[in-house]
Amino acid sequence: MSTVALVALARPTFDLTCAQANFDSARALLNELGASVVGPTELVMTVEDLAAVKLPAADIHILFMASFADASPAVELFGKVKGPILGWSMREPGEVGERLKLNSMCGVNLAAHALMNVGQSIRHIHGNADEANVRSAIRDALAGKLPEATAPKSIVGEFAPAGEVEKAFAWLKGKKIGAVGDAPIGFTPCVFDGQQLNKYFGLDVRQITITDAFGRIAEVKEEERELAYANAVAAQPSLSSVNVGEAKKVYGVEVALDTWREEESLDAIAIRCWPEFPTDMGACICSSLGRLSDRGTVTTCERDVLGAVTMMVCESLGSDENYLVDIVDLDADKGLVRLWHCGSAATKLAADPQNATQTTHCNRKLGVAGNFPLKTGPVTLFRIDRDVDPSNSTGLRMVVSRGESIPAPNHFQGNTATVITQPDAAALVNGIVTGGYPHHLVISWIDVRPGIRQMAKMLGIPLTEW
Repeated sequence: MSTVALVALARPTFDLTCAQANFDSARALLNELGASVVGPTELVMTVEDLAAVKLPAADIHILFMASFADASPAVELFGKVKGPILGWSMREPGEVGERLKLNSMCGVNLAAHALMNVGQSIRHIHGNADEANVRSAIRDALAGKLPEATAPKSIVGEFAPAGEVEKAFAWLKGKKIGAVGDAPIGFTPCVFDGQQLNKYFGLDVRQITITDAFGRIAEVKEEERELAYANAVAAQPSLSSVNVGEAKKVYGVEVALDTWREEESLDAIAIRCWPEFPTDMGACICSSLGRLSDRGTVTTCERDVLGAVTMMVCESLGSDENYLVDIVDLDADKGLVRLWHCGSAATKLAADPQNATQTTHCNRKLGVAGNFPLKTGPVTLFRIDRDVDPSNSTGLRMVVSRGESIPAPNHFQGNTATVITQPDAAALVNGIVTGGYPHHLVISWIDVRPGIRQMAKMLGIPLTEW
């Protein structure tokens, strides 16, 4: 009989009733299949919960992502045990157009990156306990056969002329990224090395603290805030239905960030958008980032500087506006994934820009976030990431793939793109998770792969292309 150490991570801002029910079903399946299950029977959500977890020796360690959670508990519990760890993510419940109730897959993706950073490896199962393929995979795992760390077949395509990429480097050189605050706890993809980014891309990162940012926001004059709010309502009349006090706070943030951008000649802003903004200021600033993006400033949430670099590289190679997304849903039978973030997309990226609805944040229920599907057409999915492989002298790696964003309702409140992937969708997800790639990808509606290939070659940065 196999001993299974099972821990379920979750976060209170998601659907805890559903999360606990899924966890109970997972434990029941393991028990039914003859496993000896150890570990807490309740969701691990707080520092106190984590401190109470005492895991004895086990044959298999399962990280059950009951909802999204940051990666720090996964690293503390599983970073030093005998791996690989089995990451188990859940399907998204609910009706089309509702909030993202679990965001479980993204949580596993984030945990996999953090575990890789400490030398651990992960395997992945996606699906609920009542699915035949999940039952089969769990039975195999108990027999000592974990799922494979498979990925799509690597491909090689044509390279852009070196001269074109030299122009891209010239365009990037000297551009500035404003970074606000620290990376959120457990968000290892959002950690960066400023000297490294300057060396390879010629970029300059200017940092301020959250306290500095709040000070700048407090200095915004009332008439500037009112004007920014009025302009936002004129651009998107749906904003008038959002709590006015919250909305004016958000557009005061827009003014403060725009003023900082002008003072420092910033080309991009990566901001720690939570928890301080919703908890301390009482608003979600997604729409302020979208409005800055509409005017040409690259913006990323969760202080993802490398995400901003990825977006700027895309632009240097000819991409228009692009967006930072999570992979949150997989429909393997239809060969598609759903890419999502909680509402900071530029309205020009909407499937229908005239109806790029502005509303409250899907989980925090505070204003203001966009709620509209992203535009359709062929897309490139790209990410620049730190590399922990000591044999890679650059310390960076890249991953790129391709697909098509198809017409579809906004599946999850926020901004969703429904993408039929060029490689097999399930293999793509498995490759990203087991490869420890970041949970944030950049979606671009221009095919910049030839330039990416040439740039990677010229810089000596390893490129994985699927």
